[in-house]
Amino acid sequence: MMLSNSLYRAQERNELAVYYQPQVRLHTGQITGLEALLRWKHPELGMVPPGVFVPLAEKSGLIHSIGEWVLKTAISQNKKWQDMGLPHLRMAVNLSVSQFNNPRIVDSIDSILKGTGLSPEYLEIEITESIANKEAKHTTDVLNRLKKLGVSLSIDDFGTEYSSLNRLKMLPIDRIKIDMQFIHGIEGGEKDQAITKVIINLAKSLGLEVLAEGVETAPQLAFLSQRMCDDVQGYYYYKPMPAAEIEKLL
Repeated sequence: MMLSNSLYRAQERNELAVYYQPQVRLHTGQITGLEALLRWKHPELGMVPPGVFVPLAEKSGLIHSIGEWVLKTAISQNKKWQDMGLPHLRMAVNLSVSQFNNPRIVDSIDSILKGTGLSPEYLEIEITESIANKEAKHTTDVLNRLKKLGVSLSIDDFGTEYSSLNRLKMLPIDRIKIDMQFIHGIEGGEKDQAITKVIINLAKSLGLEVLAEGVETAPQLAFLSQRMCDDVQGYYYYKPMPAAEIEKLL
């Protein structure tokens, strides 16, 4: 109850922030993209985990205004960096289920892109596997409309839910992100190794790029490199950072 009440005021009090975590091309070590990650610094409780406050935001309906703010912030920041002469990178922003089901979401993203002047090719929209699995015509229609804008599309946390392969091949997806629970299990279990290998092979067979999340150790990196994973994201290279730190890094 306290968190829900505080969340209503968090935006106007500037307690919310967007951090950015670099995504690295495995065979070159170069930064190819960034993921925008929402953070909430509560004045009394400190940093509140997204897994705690995002469900509250969805339940209260605040996710729409907060989500739009994240999109505007991340897209504007990317354009600012490009205008400074820094490398042109892809910015990934996650859409929640509620945001995705908002009838205005495609128009909203289009408006933000036009308002900031960022080329659509430098925006990646991430959806959860649960959204991708829905059989509704609405899901395919929204993804196709987003694709027409020129943005790229990815499925986040892939492997955590049952996926219909027939469904997957019909969606205009560019990239699959392997959930970190499988990456963390690579060193300790053959099953996680097998699942990771299968997901990479599946992505390659469908002509999709694949990114591994939560990479933290050299053995994890070596395994992914041997299996021809495209990109990695995780503490082995970089933690999520505020914009000022990313600017220095770039």
